[in-house]
Amino acid sequence: MKVKVSRKAHFNAAHRLFRADWDDTKNKAVFGKCSNPNFHGHNYELIVSVIGEIDSETGFVMDVKVLKDLIKLHIEDAFDHKNLNIEVEEFQKLNPTAENIVVVIWNKLRKHISSDKELEVVLYETPRNFVTFSG
Repeated sequence: MKVKVSRKAHFNAAHRLFRADWDDTKNKAVFGKCSNPNFHGHNYELIVSVIGEIDSETGFVMDVKVLKDLIKLHIEDAFDHKNLNIEVEEFQKLNPTAENIVVVIWNKLRKHISSDKELEVVLYETPRNFVTFSG
């Protein structure tokens, strides 16, 4: 029997959606106000879920305290109050769309979670706009 264990977290970050190989007109046409050259920010909400069998000894799929600490160390500390385009290495050459951010988060966490567990990350860019990645 598989059970999903989830932890909510959040971070605040600025970004700009644009392609350096496009002029301002094309960037504005494709990305709209998200292409503001002076950046803009979001209060991102994050739900990280681990899916797997319940351990017969502990009763856990995964210790939620361990999951909390992984999110804090690898995501919140890395992204919170940062300009994603400038201060986060993964976005030096990758457009920090919600889709790309959720994949980066998943990749950062995946290597720290047992391979016999599934990982799902949901990222809310706004209360009504969100993306999900499960690998």
